[in-house]
Amino acid sequence: MIPRHLLIGMTVLLAAALGLSLYAWHMRSTVASVPIASTDTRPLAPPVAGPTERVTLYVAYDADGSLRAQPALIPLPSGRQQRAEELLRAVLSIYLDKSSPHVLGSGADVRTVFLVDPGVAVIDLNSAFADTHRSGVLVEELTVASLIHTISANTPGILKVKILVDGKERETLAGHADLSSFYDVTAVNQLATQLQPAQ
Repeated sequence: MIPRHLLIGMTVLLAAALGLSLYAWHMRSTVASVPIASTDTRPLAPPVAGPTERVTLYVAYDADGSLRAQPALIPLPSGRQQRAEELLRAVLSIYLDKSSPHVLGSGADVRTVFLVDPGVAVIDLNSAFADTHRSGVLVEELTVASLIHTISANTPGILKVKILVDGKERETLAGHADLSSFYDVTAVNQLATQLQPAQ
């Protein structure tokens, strides 16, 4: 025969195990019913050190297919390459805003910009930029023109621009805009002028 104190101890342990199982099941169903908040997956860039400068950003507007000059005051570092990166990040911050005139996918960012003499800029975008970009001839060309016109208008001496995605060449941005070769800045600036709304 089993001693009475051992029987009581086993009953208490069994009741505790059953209670914990019910609690765990309740917690699991509670967590499953809570909606998951979307998180900002963009990498956290260090704060920019440098004086605030007035620059001109060229912002795409999908509603009328235009590219508009928009003055901005942004802090810019002293190095040319870092300045170019911050100019493009300022444009992207407009596109990632909820009331954006030209929506980009969540997490879109500029990884880096290389300025190679004589007159070549290489813009390296992250994969989220290209993978979540909307497909369409006009929308893709507006994005490319916006980036190139902004960087060339604020960084003298750039003649050609190459766009990479995660450090690698890519044929198109989202099926239409050709990323396989260099963009001639003069031709892009002429296109940007044609895309500006009549005044």
